[in-house]
Amino acid sequence: MRILCSIALSPSNARALLPLARAAAEAGHEVLVVSPPEMAGVFDGEPIRVKPLFTDMAEIVLRLLQEKRIEAMPSDPFAPETLVATSCGPHVTDAYRQLLDVAHEFRPDIVLRSGVEFAGYLVAETLGIPHVTAPSGGGQYLDPKLVLAELNERRAELGLPAGAEPEAIHANGRFDCMPPDYSFTTYDIPDTFAYQQPSSIVRDETGPEWLQDIPTDRPLVVVSSTNVFASVMSSSVFPRILGLFFDGLVAGHMFEGMDGVQVDPAVMVNALMQGDANPLNAIVKGLSEVDCTAIVATRGMPLNQDVVGDNVRVFERIPQPLLLESAQLLFTHGGYNSVREAVRAGVPMAVLPEVSDQLHNANRVEELGLGLRVPAANADAVAETCTRLLEDPRFAQQARKAQRRMLSLPPVDAAVDHLARLVG
Repeated sequence: MRILCSIALSPSNARALLPLARAAAEAGHEVLVVSPPEMAGVFDGEPIRVKPLFTDMAEIVLRLLQEKRIEAMPSDPFAPETLVATSCGPHVTDAYRQLLDVAHEFRPDIVLRSGVEFAGYLVAETLGIPHVTAPSGGGQYLDPKLVLAELNERRAELGLPAGAEPEAIHANGRFDCMPPDYSFTTYDIPDTFAYQQPSSIVRDETGPEWLQDIPTDRPLVVVSSTNVFASVMSSSVFPRILGLFFDGLVAGHMFEGMDGVQVDPAVMVNALMQGDANPLNAIVKGLSEVDCTAIVATRGMPLNQDVVGDNVRVFERIPQPLLLESAQLLFTHGGYNSVREAVRAGVPMAVLPEVSDQLHNANRVEELGLGLRVPAANADAVAETCTRLLEDPRFAQQARKAQRRMLSLPPVDAAVDHLARLVG
């Protein structure tokens, strides 16, 4: 079986698809991944070919901001229209042409795509082959009717016939790692195949040496919530995105006369997001007041060292799934990868949503009893929410119940067999 994988936007989408692609390759199937260059490294060391052809997320966001298809500071950061524009916008037209050329050479039997990547869907539709999505928070949050309207614009640009059925984006179903009764979908998606969330994503991952020095006399809180900027800070177009976010004038004045000079993105963000305007400061300040040990991943975001308490350890990156195995709480922005990893580890969640599907995920976490939404991005709300979650045993009990339901799902190898059945 030849599997063409297409991935777009956040690197988290590549990590969500990796276990499926790896299992398929190890089962002897030929797997080809097409992604933006920034995601290619996710597949290093795997028996998988990667073509880094697609446009990076930062460049997509910059174009959408310049064309005023999305707002830099939207009144509703969770509006589904923003995610539709980001996932189905004009970049899909170029991606379709790139992917179709690859498909003509590769001759895939099936397309496996991230839930917010739609060039793969259009190529599968053109070739008349099945297509299915990997586990995806954004993909299960998108309104199919809004997607249909936006994709019909892309079809018109490409000379393809218009689509008529919104549900066709999931014509062959989708993959998930949550048990059906713990589903996070916002609408009914038939033919969902659920498999067990892997305990680790990175091959042969081991804990860092500092882990053995973490005190065990207090609960361990793992923090992976930073800011939307963290996903695009490494891009060369990031200063231009910042300029649009902050009306252009502030950023432009700040770096006037510095053309050609490499400016640390963290310095730029720190200058423009002082105090609690940078949510990471509020999170760390709040956790510094909680009776816990907190391990914080900044992902390159700046942090005011004055707010870091003695109980907080700060690192740029952490092996989150591995750390969760010995944690009592995950503090997260509500990305779907983190939600699944917390459930796999049986760990409750404090969720401070920022954009896209994260508010829906936060509300669903509360509804299922798996944690609480942090009501505001300030230190008091962080401290009060985390203290409640650590002191009330019912949240840990519900998390362990969900964990056991997830562990009853079939392994990822069964998902590969499901792909083969779709091919026929």
